[in-house]
Amino acid sequence: MNEKVLNTLEFNKIKAELRLKCGCCVSRELADALKPFDEPDDVRAELKLTEEAETHFLRTGTSPVDDYPDMRSALKRVNAVLHLGCGELLSVAKCLRAIRVCREQLLTNDASEKTPGLYNLAGGLMTFSAIEDEINRCILSEDEVFDGASPALSRIRRQMKLANEKVRQKLNDMIHSPTYSKYLQDALVTIRNGRFVVPVKQEYRQNIPGLIHDQSGTGATLFIEPSAVVELGNEYKKLVMEEAAEVERILTELTEMLKPSANDIYQDLMTLGVIDLSFAKAKLAKDMRAVSPKLNSEGRIMIKRGRHPLIPREKVVPIDVWLGGDFTTLIVTGPNTGGKTVTLKTIGLFTLMAQAGLFVPADVGTEMAIFENVAADIGDEQSIEQSLSTFSSHMKNIVSILENADDRSLILLDELGAGTDPVEGAALAMSILEELHSRNCRTAATTHYSEIKAFALTHEGMQNASMEFDVDRLAPTYRLFIGIPGKSNAFEISKRLGMSDYIIDRAREFLSTENVDFESVLTSAENEKQKAEKERLEAENARRELDALRADMREELKKFERDKAEMRLKAKEEARKIVLDAKRELESVVNEIRSMKNIDQRAADRAIQKARDAVREKDKELYETAQDEKAAYGEAPKFVTPGQSVHVVSLDKDGTVIGKAKNGEVPVQVGIIKLNVKLNDLREIMAKEQAAGNTKVEYSPESTVGLELDIRGMMVEDAKPVVDRYLDGCRRQGLTEVSIIHGKGTGALRAGIQLYLKNHPRVKAFRNGNYGEGDYGVTVVTVK
Repeated sequence: MNEKVLNTLEFNKIKAELRLKCGCCVSRELADALKPFDEPDDVRAELKLTEEAETHFLRTGTSPVDDYPDMRSALKRVNAVLHLGCGELLSVAKCLRAIRVCREQLLTNDASEKTPGLYNLAGGLMTFSAIEDEINRCILSEDEVFDGASPALSRIRRQMKLANEKVRQKLNDMIHSPTYSKYLQDALVTIRNGRFVVPVKQEYRQNIPGLIHDQSGTGATLFIEPSAVVELGNEYKKLVMEEAAEVERILTELTEMLKPSANDIYQDLMTLGVIDLSFAKAKLAKDMRAVSPKLNSEGRIMIKRGRHPLIPREKVVPIDVWLGGDFTTLIVTGPNTGGKTVTLKTIGLFTLMAQAGLFVPADVGTEMAIFENVAADIGDEQSIEQSLSTFSSHMKNIVSILENADDRSLILLDELGAGTDPVEGAALAMSILEELHSRNCRTAATTHYSEIKAFALTHEGMQNASMEFDVDRLAPTYRLFIGIPGKSNAFEISKRLGMSDYIIDRAREFLSTENVDFESVLTSAENEKQKAEKERLEAENARRELDALRADMREELKKFERDKAEMRLKAKEEARKIVLDAKRELESVVNEIRSMKNIDQRAADRAIQKARDAVREKDKELYETAQDEKAAYGEAPKFVTPGQSVHVVSLDKDGTVIGKAKNGEVPVQVGIIKLNVKLNDLREIMAKEQAAGNTKVEYSPESTVGLELDIRGMMVEDAKPVVDRYLDGCRRQGLTEVSIIHGKGTGALRAGIQLYLKNHPRVKAFRNGNYGEGDYGVTVVTVK
């Protein structure tokens, strides 16, 4: 694929956006040099690496590669120099840290299964902790070696400090002395040529004996090292030279330690660039809301709601386009500025992006083919310097395209046959399309010629498509329809713009009968297409409404059945309570009767026994009924597992098993309360709902929720349905207070989720986490 095609399809603009997502110097260079691969194995490997980077990025929210200085040139010449400088060695230490951190983050326990490609790359990285630690121990900054880098350096600097203090003390005594102060230009001590001096007035140079090291620009001031401190100055100068020699020895030693590993470090930095480029692709995919396309080598293209990545998100119109299945040649017609060229560029740019390991901004299910050759003739390339007209320029490109076109080629031709006589241009265009079709190329072309539309209708393997135009608004809608050729609309547009009817009617008379009939067919097909599209949208909306209504009715039915069962059970228990109260009152009356005299005790005992039997029978009936109602929740499970949702019969509450059973009792959390419950007092949620609603309910461990939900790394719109399902699960399990972990970051996710919770029917209240709960990185929710 030549550079001209990459520029024509604006692939370089995508590379510029990718470069902005790179986090290190090497990955930025790799992004600048990125080109589509043409070998299927290479393309799949690159795309797989991007998928793994997306998985890691969504889980952690960061790239494992920290930015590091570009030390490749220093590593190349390290064997040719005596030693590197302090700044260079510190930069090398930063590179070693970046290598170590990346390796640690990618070589996790589950990485070999979830991200095997990144795992293998990270496994090839070598760590140099000894070199990194030694450099950081010895070097303080870009121009300073640490005193403790060696015992000798520590001793020398202590002696330098003492010598410095002695010299300064001597000179300070001198400049504040009444005897000498009058000879000085200023009462200060300064340094010239590495020696301590005082500024002496020119006329008093004989009054302060010593060595002259410098003078002012005017010559009025001489900088003299007094004789009294010359020896001390010599001692200090000697220590300075010893310090420089020791520092050089330390830098040389560090450089020698680095030399054997220089090539390995260089290769590791290149590997870091490859890893970071994969994460830059994942970040770009996130910004574009792009997906990983399915790949094939059979030439099939299926783009679902594709959005050209360089058109602003609020303006771009998604298109559905396919090629290479039932047909290999697609002819797109439509008005000027109607989106034909954008459609061609979308097909071509998506192909280049996929083959470079980039996701494409489309919906899930998008499929892209791998081509060895992508060729495009798009745009007006008139050349004054080469005396080429627009038509000649196009033909020159097409001649070059035909030389290399085969069954592994994608050919994109814009306004084929334009710029010359329409009859000859249309004939030439049909011949070119027929030749490309015979070579089994995947071809997409745009045109205005009716002859080419008819040509596509009569040739197997070719298909027409059209860009929709709204005649009422005199504006294109940028929507693509495959299967129906577009009509000119020239007469309708002219009429709406004010052209007289008689001129338009006369123009119609100049059309041949075949052209009129063909345009009539297109008009009829266009009307039928719009009618079918309208009916499809109406049917789709009705289906969505019906699905929502069915779901609501199903939920209401479950709720009704549960409420009915609970009310029936409650009524039976109330009735049994009444019977028990009546039984107590009866016993009280019996006692009173027996305490009476002058009555037939045998007859009274028989009446009392009869009443007792009636009450006992009613009590038994109510008790059995109540037990039957409780049994509606299902049989007690033989065992439960931690995390399982259960119903506590005695409390009539749902809860979650939080531990293993011991001595027939199970630890259960009901809301915020933890308690031990006997195993026979528990019912599985599945069994309860089956019995209460007489409906089939499938239990899945995924329906079990905990006290925390982690949504870090999600977009607000993606997190909302997750939070909604989680709150439903909390209500189902009886949890009253839970935590949603969104992290601190920029605060956008927290603000979006809290705004969503504000009007949520399951939320009673919410607040930011307190100290120890996660602060502003957590929202604590009280569930209704």
